[in-house]
Amino acid sequence: MAITSANQLELLQTAEAVAREKMIDPGLVVEAMEESLARAAKSRYGAEMDIRVSIDRKTGKATFTRVRTVVADEELENYQAELTVAQAKQYLDDPKVGDTIVDEVPPVEMGRIAAQSAKQVILQKVREAERDRQYEEFKDRAGTIINGVVKREEYGNVIVDIGRGEGILRRNEKIGRESYRPNDRIRCFIKDVRREARGPQIFLSRTAPEFMAELFKMEVPEIYDGIIEIKAVARDPGSRAKIGVISYDNSIDPVGACVGMRGSRVQAVVNELQGEKIDIIPWNEDQATFLVNALQPAEVSKVVIDEEAGKIEVVVPDEQLSLAIGRRGQNVRLASQLTGLDIDILTEEEESQRRQAEFEERTKLFMDTLDLDEFFAQLLVSEGFTSLEEVAYVDPEELLVIDGVDESTAEELQARARDHLDEMNRKALERSRELGVEDSLVEFEGLTPQMIEALAEDGIKTLDDFATCADWELAGGWTTVNGERVKDEGLLEKFDVSLDEAQNMVMTARVQLGWVDPAELEAEEADELGEDDETEEAGA
Repeated sequence: MAITSANQLELLQTAEAVAREKMIDPGLVVEAMEESLARAAKSRYGAEMDIRVSIDRKTGKATFTRVRTVVADEELENYQAELTVAQAKQYLDDPKVGDTIVDEVPPVEMGRIAAQSAKQVILQKVREAERDRQYEEFKDRAGTIINGVVKREEYGNVIVDIGRGEGILRRNEKIGRESYRPNDRIRCFIKDVRREARGPQIFLSRTAPEFMAELFKMEVPEIYDGIIEIKAVARDPGSRAKIGVISYDNSIDPVGACVGMRGSRVQAVVNELQGEKIDIIPWNEDQATFLVNALQPAEVSKVVIDEEAGKIEVVVPDEQLSLAIGRRGQNVRLASQLTGLDIDILTEEEESQRRQAEFEERTKLFMDTLDLDEFFAQLLVSEGFTSLEEVAYVDPEELLVIDGVDESTAEELQARARDHLDEMNRKALERSRELGVEDSLVEFEGLTPQMIEALAEDGIKTLDDFATCADWELAGGWTTVNGERVKDEGLLEKFDVSLDEAQNMVMTARVQLGWVDPAELEAEEADELGEDDETEEAGA
């Protein structure tokens, strides 16, 4: 096939037709044609030649040119596409390295193989342009709801026609045992849009919590207008869900607005979610209050929050336990997702038994270590004393408020507590020395002999060893594994060392060893303080 005047205009007509069909820029199709013609010309003139093709956007005329670049003598490698300064003088008056010489060459006759190759290049370029167009169109629509038509089902995954592209609704993103047939209409949430080698992948979901939030936004005008905000959503898709809402207008009840007249608004969402039951809960900044609301319909007697551990204990009446937990733990699991806290549910009887066990344990501690009778030890525990350290180093005035304790008794109690602690420290230090602990760790400020013993038993025997520890290794922490929070036990956790204290001790050790420059550390802290101040000003 030769590029003649008879088919010059056909190039442009073909380019426009393809571009219109695929909804891409005609210029991209023409560029693909130019590249395919250039590749065919290289197979005719030689692969080492730099052959370029330019198609006139108005007439369709294709111009074939050979381009050669002027290079230094020692850099000459490709004699077909490069030439030296001396060789270039016959073409240019004053050639310099980097100049190009362009010569027009005759159009080529395209044989069957060349034509097939050209077609493949054009198809490939068109596909790439189509993929880019799809990605650009859908990348900003992630996080929104889209209506589509089911095309087919593959291995449980549903392929959905969403207009100018296809989306995939994976098996685990469908509600319950939903099944679809070709041409069924479907509403989905665009969870993610990724650019991959085989084109943009549009991942859809009907189980995402955001899907429910977007459905409420469509049904409740107050949410769309920003008067009511959805603060949290937790779902057991197809079964039950909890949604926390807050109103920024005191005259509007957020729960009532979401329910609608005779439940019309919430019922529309329920119908879309295959009958999923929805609890609409008023949001509260106070975690305990919000949790009490989230555990409805169960009644809550008491809430104890451990903010550092991210856990919360809920005490309920004995007869409310099964209601609070819910069928297969559903109620407490959704409440946990909604609040972002681990929830332990206890009955009033279980809590009473636990508190009694703690009381007896502390009573025995004081009886054994301070040589007290049971009644006196119970008095100490009743006044809130939980450890020997508290008794040894508390202000004596706090001991004098206990019935039957005068100044001499208080002094005797504190002396016994200190003597016992000193003995414990001595034994701990001896044990640490036996394990091979070096003076650098023993003399480090902030570590007690018992802490040093605990570190030594775990193989940490020098200041260098201590400086390599992470703060969570010392103070403990929580890690999320497969959506569940798992406890990481810290080496010094039983000594009530906080994460900040552990971090400060490790950084101090690194500074002493010369691993960290104190000036750089101060500069970083100053920068962080500056950022915090800017954040506060912005919030104000």
